Amino acid sequence: MEPSKGLEYLKKGKFEEAAKSLESLIEADPQNPVHYINFGNLLSAVHEHEKAIQFFDKALSLDESAAAALYGAGIACYHLEEFAKAAKLFQEAINGGLQDSDTYFMTGMSFVSLGENKLAFPYLMRATELNREDQEALFQFGLCLARTGDIRSALDTFEKVVKKDENHADAWYNLGVSLSYFDRSQEALQAFEKALDIQPDHYLAGNGKRNIENKNTNH
Repeated sequence: MEPSKGLEYLKKGKFEEAAKSLESLIEADPQNPVHYINFGNLLSAVHEHEKAIQFFDKALSLDESAAAALYGAGIACYHLEEFAKAAKLFQEAINGGLQDSDTYFMTGMSFVSLGENKLAFPYLMRATELNREDQEALFQFGLCLARTGDIRSALDTFEKVVKKDENHADAWYNLGVSLSYFDRSQEALQAFEKALDIQPDHYLAGNGKRNIENKNTNH
C-alpha cells in the first residue's frame, strides 16, 4: 500500500480507512518515524490527544529532531491545556527548522494562554510577518499589544484586521476599546455598533456602547 493512501483518506475525513492504511504501513516499516507522525495527526484530528502524544513520542524516539512530531505533540498538548509543555514543544520545532507562521502562531498562543504576553509578543509578531493574510494572527497580535500596554499600536493593528475582514466582530469591539482609550468616543461608538451589527449578542460591545451613550447623556 503506497504511503499517500492514508493521508488521502485523512484529508477526505475517512478516519477508519486512514487508520487501517497507516497501521499496515507501521507494520511494514516500523522504524519509519513519518508513519507514527501521520498516525498521531490522525488521532489528533479525532480529538484523541493523549493517544496522539504516544505516537509523536514514538516518532521522536526514532528521530529526536523530527520537527513535525514536535509540532504535532505541541498541538495535542495545547488541546489538553498543557500550555507550558506545548510552548516548549513548539519552540523545539522552530529550533528544528519548522519556521512557518503556524508554528510561531501556536507558540505565541501557548504563551498567551499562560498569561505570558511579553513572551508571546515576538512569536505572534513573526507569525504576522510570515503570513500577511492571516487575520487571526494579526488580531491576536493586536490583543497582545494591548495587553502589554501599547494601545496605539494595538489600535492600528485592529484597524488593519477590520480592513481585511469587515465581519470580525471581536476586532471591531477591541478597536472600539482602543479608540475609547484615546477619547475618540464617537468613532468608538461606531466600532461597537459595527461589532453588534455582525454579532447582536456581543455582550462586551453592547456594554461599551451603553457606557459611551450614558456618558453622552450625562454631559
